[in-house]
Amino acid sequence: MTTLSLAPNRFAQYWALTKPRVTQLAVFCAVIGMFLATPTLPDWPTVLAATAGIWLLAGAAFAVNCLVEREIDSRMARTARRPSAQGEITAQQILLFSGAIGGIGMWVLNTFVNPLTMWLTFATFVGYAVIYTIILKPSTPQNIVIGGLSGAMPPALGWAAIANDVPMQAWLLVLIIFVWTPPHFWALAMYRRDDYAKSGLPMLPITHGGEFTRFHIWLYTIALFATTMLPFAVQMSGLIYLISAVLLGLIFLWFSWQIYRSYNDILARKTFAFSIIYLALLFAALLIDHYIKL
Repeated sequence: MTTLSLAPNRFAQYWALTKPRVTQLAVFCAVIGMFLATPTLPDWPTVLAATAGIWLLAGAAFAVNCLVEREIDSRMARTARRPSAQGEITAQQILLFSGAIGGIGMWVLNTFVNPLTMWLTFATFVGYAVIYTIILKPSTPQNIVIGGLSGAMPPALGWAAIANDVPMQAWLLVLIIFVWTPPHFWALAMYRRDDYAKSGLPMLPITHGGEFTRFHIWLYTIALFATTMLPFAVQMSGLIYLISAVLLGLIFLWFSWQIYRSYNDILARKTFAFSIIYLALLFAALLIDHYIKL
């Protein structure tokens, strides 16, 4: 009876290591890339296998992130309840878990998708788990900018899964997420600045102050608005996407301008929440536009 009652709790602890909410958004963007890679509906077995493989490797990368940052997480209110931060799961167990699901993910991608997708996804794993988490994040306030490339890769992974190629259109989607990441994350860092001050990480609001960070949120949102026009400019998408991108971009610009001109923590929290909705709706608009051309 005791063993049965502990099993669901242990499963939840390992599940939490994969940061499921972040993983879901990444996998969603990868799936959009799969559908955009072909003028017709993609092959469903390939879609399912690619989704599973990318999800497993993303979860493995996040588990390594939790392992490396377990002491940092324990000092921050936002992350203190993670099982790695509370010592509920040992370092050895996390490594075994990450290696197991990452290895299964690579096998799935290589066997049921293609080697290109496997190697690109593995490179993304290394980029996030090693280059960003271990090297960049503790050493530079530009960590989220430079390291954002690994988090921006899902559309390219999805595209590669279906087309066995990564053309310019796929890299445009990567560029959109790459430019979206700084204003998205810095909004969080602003209203969690006390947490990050305790962490010891060189986050931009801590190293350069609030005004500097707010100005850069505004600048990156302007750059993001311009970047989201590129799919229409290269005739990758039509009017449905263009109208959606403009409307969503104007809302994001309004949030960023308000943060820059009259900051408060509630506004930053709302901006962070909207930035997630923004990216999901933007990519959904790309998908709808792909099948309903205007």
